[in-house]
This record gives sequence, C-alpha cells and structure tokens, in this order.
Amino acid sequence: MKYREIKRCSDLKVSEIALGCEGFMEKTALECRAMFDRALELGINFIDMYSPNPDFRDSIGKAIAGRRERFVLQGHIGSVWENGQYLRTRELTKVREAFEDQLCRLGTEYLDIGMIHYVDSDDDFATVFSGPFRAYCQELKDCGKIRCLGISSHNPVIARKAVETGLIDVLMFSVNAAYDMQPPTENCEELWNPENYKNETNGIAPERKALYELCEREGVAIDVMKAFGGGDMLNAQYSPFGVAFNEYQCLDYCLTRPGVVAVMAGCHSAAEMEKLLYYYDASKEEKDYTGVLSRAEKYHWKGNCMYCGHCAPCSVGISVADVNKYLNLALAQGEVPETVADHYRLLPHHASECIACGKCESNCPFAVNIVEKMKKAVEVFGY
Repeated sequence: MKYREIKRCSDLKVSEIALGCEGFMEKTALECRAMFDRALELGINFIDMYSPNPDFRDSIGKAIAGRRERFVLQGHIGSVWENGQYLRTRELTKVREAFEDQLCRLGTEYLDIGMIHYVDSDDDFATVFSGPFRAYCQELKDCGKIRCLGISSHNPVIARKAVETGLIDVLMFSVNAAYDMQPPTENCEELWNPENYKNETNGIAPERKALYELCEREGVAIDVMKAFGGGDMLNAQYSPFGVAFNEYQCLDYCLTRPGVVAVMAGCHSAAEMEKLLYYYDASKEEKDYTGVLSRAEKYHWKGNCMYCGHCAPCSVGISVADVNKYLNLALAQGEVPETVADHYRLLPHHASECIACGKCESNCPFAVNIVEKMKKAVEVFGY
C-alpha cells in the first residue's frame, strides 16, 4: 500500500485505496470487525462513513474499538437519520444531534475529517457557507471534534467555490474518465444519464480540470467517489466509451489526477479488497487507461496531457508529466505560486534540458506537442 499526505493536516497520511461505506452498511459488527482486520493487514487505513444509520454506526464503533488511532475516519455533517431513513439537512438542531450521535456510537471524541455532506447547488452553497451552518463547522474544528473540514460534491463549479473560501481541507468528489467529460450540473444524476454521452467531446471539461489544478495548488486533498461509475465503467454494455475499463485502469486514472490522495472503493468483502490491492502488482499494460480513451471514437483527447506517463522515457531524464502538471498549475493561476515553484525546482531534471528529440511525442497517445510545452515551461519557470 502507498500513502499520501493530506497537506493541510500534514500529520494525516491516508491509504491511496480507501473504503467507502457502501460495502459494509448491511454487515453485522462481527462482519465489520473482520473486514477491518483484513483492511489493516492490507494497509488500508482510510474509511468514509456517509451513512447516518444508527445500526451501521454502532457496528463501526465496535469494529474500531481498541484501535481507533489506526484509522483515518471521515464522517459527514448534515447526513441524519429520521423516521428510519437517510435525510440530508441543514437544520442545525438536527445536524448537531446527528453529529454528536455519530461520535457517541463510534466511541470516539473526534473525526479526522468532518465532511459537509453533498453540496451541489448555488442555493445550498449559500445556506452552508453564509450562516450558522458554517459557524457550526468552524466550531467543531476549533474544539477538536474534527481535525479537517471537508465537503462532498459532484459539481465542479460549487466545489471550486468551496475551495476558494479557504475553509476546506478535503474535497470528496466524483471522478472517473466519463464524468470528467461532462459539464457542471446541479443534478448529479445527469452524470450517469446515457443521453449526455451521445455527443462528441474533447477531453476533460475545463471546469473539472481547473478544479483539480486548484486543489493541487492550494493543498486541498481530493478523495474520490464514483471511481467505477457505480460499476458502469467496468461493463462494456454500460460504459459510455462502449469499452469496459478494468478496476486498475479506473484506479490509475483517478490517482494520476492532480490533487487526488485516495479512492473510496465500496468493497463488500475481503476478497474484493485483495483484488483492488493487486493494483500495486499489476503491469503497466493492465493499468493503462489510455488505450480505452484513444479507441473511443466520439471522444477526442488530442492535445490534452493526461499525466499518464506514456511519454517516458525521456532521452535526458525529464519527468514530462510532472513538468506539464506544474506548468498547467502555473498557467491556470496566471502566475507561479511559491508551492508550485518549489515542486518544479525539486524535479531532478527541468524543461531547459529538453533537446527536442521528439521521442516523447512519438510515444504520446494523445498527440500532445510536448516540445512546445517544454519551451513554455522554460518561459514560465525560467529554466
């Protein structure tokens, strides 16, 4: 297992492959404990718990008892249980009661990440960030009941507004190669509406690209939901590309997006966790998502650097994907932020060393003009 740092809470390191709660919501406390035993053996330490179901929370509490500190727990603020079912609410009395109930049932005094639950519309954003709800979230952080403040969203415009407040440490966002082609929407169901995939597109939607770059630049950690599109990406019949991805291609796509620290996977069993962990032993070919994208006739990625690394090896050792990533971050900002300049400086080789041999361009599946990109990087960074 590999781990990535939540930069705004630098002592928090999370497993790249994490557990979404869909896989254990219906399990008993003993079954949850067994799953968590195996998760720890595999190196998985990061768990999302969006469900407010009290039985579910009780089971998680029993499963982590005596080893709370070994897990990074992400719980949701505004997800409540009412009349035997889940409800999203901004009614502060209910929100407070649900959050305190969550801590009590989990048997912990704090959550590592308190995730503002599911904000996709402008109206909801205004409610959350301009009134008592925002004050309550800050109160939770100030008193140590949450270590990091996060927000979950499917809308890149709303997610960007949240990040730009400066209050958000972690963003839970729906990421996969199909959703990344779609324009912003306040209705998340549009992301999996087959009608929206009938028209031709050209690469990642600019709003999503800008969001990922902003998070990378500001140190806001993205943990990914919907990496497999609810399973659609794994099935040729339902995949928008008409070709099935495998699990490792989906994981690699997400983990190579700027800002991403982890992918939440809804594993239902130890066997499913073990299958995903094969990602670290999978061959380059097994993880290569570019072949699926380049074969999709309606979707054009030409000229878009996907940070896939197919340009390697460079004749002089330049990490072309990293140079392109830092270049894009600087261009999106309109200046070179200090953090981006530092990351670029620490690269073992820089764009100024490019000899314009063109080997990388012949390897690139997306026809990126890499030599020109290197020249632009020299112009921006100075070397």
